[in-house]
Amino acid sequence: MSDDPEPTRNISGGSEGGGAIVDVEPGVADTRAEAVVDRLGERYWQKSYGGQHAFVSLVRTILSQNTSDAASQPAHDRLMDRFDGDDGDLATALASAATDDLVDAIRSAGLYNQKAAVIQRVASHVLSEYGSADTFDRYVREEDAHEVRDTLLRLKGVGPKTADCVLLFAGGRGGVFPVDTHVHRIYRRLGIAPPDGDHEAVRAVLEADVPPEKCGFGHTASIQFGREYCTARTPACLDGPDACPVSELCDRVGVDTQTGTVIDPAETIGDE
Repeated sequence: MSDDPEPTRNISGGSEGGGAIVDVEPGVADTRAEAVVDRLGERYWQKSYGGQHAFVSLVRTILSQNTSDAASQPAHDRLMDRFDGDDGDLATALASAATDDLVDAIRSAGLYNQKAAVIQRVASHVLSEYGSADTFDRYVREEDAHEVRDTLLRLKGVGPKTADCVLLFAGGRGGVFPVDTHVHRIYRRLGIAPPDGDHEAVRAVLEADVPPEKCGFGHTASIQFGREYCTARTPACLDGPDACPVSELCDRVGVDTQTGTVIDPAETIGDE
């Protein structure tokens, strides 16, 4: 069903994807966003996240920028095999690595020259500001989440989604709902976020309308839903309302089920 060139399984989902399965008490959702997250959590997984090493999570998320898990995960695995040895700190190894060696390790992730430069710049910053990757990890876990986010966003090459993924998967922070391309598309199409909202506007709506303990699996389960059902070009609703598990919660902004036309929700503004 999916037209997204990614693995069928979100790497953060299921029992093998990190985090811990949690029981969420059933109840009446206070917002439509919460109702969607509840539905997707029941369909896929309800998990809490945290526990990844912050610097490793940061590097992993940088590699995932503008590419799929199928491309970025092998690059991450090769990078870790080559540079994360037993004889030192990963940040030290990456900051001092020959650029050609780093590029060779992450080539499958795409934009490898750009990503290698970002990784080495971030590694050097971590060493100069915190002394080691482990100290940086403690900073991410223990300091105020807003301060940590602002610190990460000041790093050239680190955007909001990358910063939020580090806060979620490493810091285990509640109330953090990273917005990737799937989340951005889905919640504007649902009519929950403004049709012309950028990633930060969508994040603001979701973090306001979804309880903090549900934001983490709201993010990862939404990605799975975006791969299986609410794809960019051929969403399941084109096959009829019964084809989508959240059909009655969706405004289908930008989707004309009669003609089969699918456009970006922002393009619907002013059409009335």
